[in-house]
Amino acid sequence: MQIMHAYLGGRTRNVSMPPADDEVLPGVLWGAFDELMTPAWWAGQCWQQDVLGRYADLKLGRNLTEELAACLLGGFGMPAELGLAAYSAVRAEGMLAVGSAVDALTLEAVLMRPLAYGDGYRSYRFPRQKACYLAGCLKRLQNFCEPESDRGLRDALATFPGVGLKTASWVVRNYRGSHAVAVLDVHILRAGRHVGLFPRRWTPQSHYSALESQFLAFASAIKVRAGLLDAVMWDFMRRMPKTTVGVAQGANA
Repeated sequence: MQIMHAYLGGRTRNVSMPPADDEVLPGVLWGAFDELMTPAWWAGQCWQQDVLGRYADLKLGRNLTEELAACLLGGFGMPAELGLAAYSAVRAEGMLAVGSAVDALTLEAVLMRPLAYGDGYRSYRFPRQKACYLAGCLKRLQNFCEPESDRGLRDALATFPGVGLKTASWVVRNYRGSHAVAVLDVHILRAGRHVGLFPRRWTPQSHYSALESQFLAFASAIKVRAGLLDAVMWDFMRRMPKTTVGVAQGANA
């Protein structure tokens, strides 16, 4: 058995985990908790964040309309901070009132403005495309009946303009605090492939359900809530220097 100690919240705490050479899932070993990016390391990081109360509230908006807008304006190829700046700009213009409909040209005009980013300003990517998608989503939401189940809501949102399974899962995880879905972006895929959780031939475009099932099973096996694991993996992986990730991958190759 491995026992991890940490000084958290003003006192020393510990958590126990199976031996490093035990399997978490078939073919996936726990590894050591002090070895970067092993299942045990992820379990230890999530345990610490949970004790400290971090990543407890992942909401970006105050309701479903705002959450959908925030996630739709972020996503693939978009720095998180830039997506949030675009969302803030649209919301500040009063365009995300529940039940409202805004035309794409009006939204595009807002997204075309330089957005505050870091110490300066930066242009938003794909303003016309995202404005069209968001306008379509706002129209769909006017008569939308929200499914009771998290999976049902995710699947329904995935039929909205410009919203795929990843974005829909992101909305549901944040909006409902759900642990029944997984937000499978590039950072989660890299972390999962590193521990041997995801076959390299699997892609979110063709294998989302299979990838999600594996991720949820992994979270359950290391006794971490799926939404917390997803958030911690995403945040840690995006902040981790690529050279550090490369060294960790090389050491475990």
